Amino acid sequence: MAPMSTPPAPAALPRILSGMQPTSDSLHLGNYIGALVNWVGLQQDFDAYYFVADLHALTVPTDPEVLRRRTRVTAAQFIAGGVDPKRSAVFCQSHITEHAELGWVMNCLTGFGEASRMTQFKDKTAKGQNANVGLFAYPMLMAADILMYDAAYVPVGEDQRQHLEITRDLAERFNARFGETLVVPDAYIVKGSAKIMELTDPTSKMSATNSPDKGLLLLSDEPARLRKKIMSAVTDTESEVRYDVETKAGVSNLLVIHSVLSGQRIEELEREFAGKGYGDLKKAVAEVVVDAVEPFRERMAELLDDPAELDRILADGADRAREVAVATMARVRDRVGLLPSVR
Repeated sequence: MAPMSTPPAPAALPRILSGMQPTSDSLHLGNYIGALVNWVGLQQDFDAYYFVADLHALTVPTDPEVLRRRTRVTAAQFIAGGVDPKRSAVFCQSHITEHAELGWVMNCLTGFGEASRMTQFKDKTAKGQNANVGLFAYPMLMAADILMYDAAYVPVGEDQRQHLEITRDLAERFNARFGETLVVPDAYIVKGSAKIMELTDPTSKMSATNSPDKGLLLLSDEPARLRKKIMSAVTDTESEVRYDVETKAGVSNLLVIHSVLSGQRIEELEREFAGKGYGDLKKAVAEVVVDAVEPFRERMAELLDDPAELDRILADGADRAREVAVATMARVRDRVGLLPSVR
């Protein structure tokens, strides 16, 4: 009998992994503040893997050309936001075929009732999304994405911690049945990460899928469009610029956006705008947003103007990711009893 494969040796730096779906023509300010800013910082202390989740995007009917364009746009925005492809692996999920293979193994470890209780499937189908099998099996492919890279941590907000539990459960289940093979990841809770709300309904989180265009500050928006959206943002019938999420959600959201991008504390901004109106606050927010987004837009345009170079960056990232994925799948195949491919 061939000797059992051994679990991976620890990397020099702990590994961290995250990804985004290419489901829109642009990321928005909430993506930038809530994820990209943190991804950039994590490059300092982790062996980082960041991917465009194009396989997950297939759960929604999308024109092939649109998907290809959005995949490049999302990758370009990762880099424009500060992710350094020389330090972090930036790649497309579909370029690593082992994702789908490990996803199948995770499917076979998951009970139908367990999968049926996943809230994402129920929530999305309740909102009218096509109830396809891919959407049903989404959490198992997501688990494969994470477990593929022996990630010690997955950066999530406090409200997303439960999304990691199925991954941990499946890794522990696999290890209990087949021996220690997969790294059980922990949540890396991003402390102090600001939640950006939409401009038309400041009680709802800014979302590419659920927010109207005028409620989104897209990273691809021209300065004039950004200013127009901010000047039209919903506030309230009072006039005092004060942070109070319960009674002044719109004003509070504008203060958070200003604070995160300018580096000024909210208390300082409240003093600065004391005695001034909402129009003054909106003008100031528009300026800090434009100042932050304009260099981003310029770098994104450079990348998209040279798709061959962008594709080369993604190919390099895939090569780096594939080295880890191939090793992981070799261990998994051995443990579950699949014959090696011999030529």
